[in-house]
Amino acid sequence: MIEKRLVLTSPIRLINILWIMLIILTLFSAYMAERGTTEFYSIAIMAVVLAIKGRIIVDHFMELKNAHIVLRTLMRVYFYIIPMMIIIVYLFAEQIAKWTSL
Repeated sequence: MIEKRLVLTSPIRLINILWIMLIILTLFSAYMAERGTTEFYSIAIMAVVLAIKGRIIVDHFMELKNAHIVLRTLMRVYFYIIPMMIIIVYLFAEQIAKWTSL
């Protein structure tokens, strides 16, 4: 009976830990945003936090960890492409603005 309790509480404990981790990462993101710095390290940290949060949400809260490989891969790639795009736009903002202006 004790073994059954451990089995049942382990996933719940993991979800609780991940939830707290998401809250901490969100508060950290809010803190970084309120600082108002636009230096590269700040943008890079925010992009990494975005990727970590996305991966946690996809794998554990959307339960795609055991989904079909194509769906799981597409969702995971999305949360790696978006942070990379944020960094690229930061690094090449003027050039992108020139390309997209009329």
